[in-house]
Amino acid sequence: MEQRNYRYFDVIMASFVAVLMISNIVSTKIVALFGMKLLTFDGGTIIFPISYIFGDILTEVYGYAKSRRVIWVGFGCLIMMSIIVFIVGKMEPAPDWKLQRSYEDILMYTPRTVAASIIAFFVGEFANSFVLSKMKIWTQGRFLWTRTIGSTLVGQLLDTFFFVLIAFYGRLPASLVANVIIANYIFKTSFEIVATPVTYRVVGWLKRQEQEDHYDYGENYNVFTWR
Repeated sequence: MEQRNYRYFDVIMASFVAVLMISNIVSTKIVALFGMKLLTFDGGTIIFPISYIFGDILTEVYGYAKSRRVIWVGFGCLIMMSIIVFIVGKMEPAPDWKLQRSYEDILMYTPRTVAASIIAFFVGEFANSFVLSKMKIWTQGRFLWTRTIGSTLVGQLLDTFFFVLIAFYGRLPASLVANVIIANYIFKTSFEIVATPVTYRVVGWLKRQEQEDHYDYGENYNVFTWR
């Protein structure tokens, strides 16, 4: 199979990984939008939906196989970040450095958050890419908005449920966990809907620049295949 070199694929992959890692770090803080209890969510929700937009763009323009590779690169980077945070946290702090407890309280939660993200993202992001890939074939490339929104509704439902449950169950009251799941899902899917015009522009621009509009006819959807 011919391997093409794309001008912007690496930029999108790097941006995707950056959003993924940042969102996992800031997810250790729970915020209430406008001070409303019903709009309670983890801090990572502020930027995490962008990763799904990147996933939509990758699958729509480059195809499922390219998106699958990017997802696995993100997983690898998250694991590496988790290990480094843990090792540094266990090292003896300098005598004059008084922030060890703060480091542990905030960043030492990161391994659990990363584990939650890996499991949730494994299910959610691959479901998102699979649904979008199949819908592109079913719609014969028309009605992009149905694919970006439809795939997000499925992917984010799975991602949000698994991430919040694994990351916060037992650390937060059950009622707050439920509120975070609901608020996260509403916020993330609403973000995708509002961002649809931007997604349209980026997808159209990339297709022209890369001279690519991939359809996954005969694609192998095995998530453990690397190519």
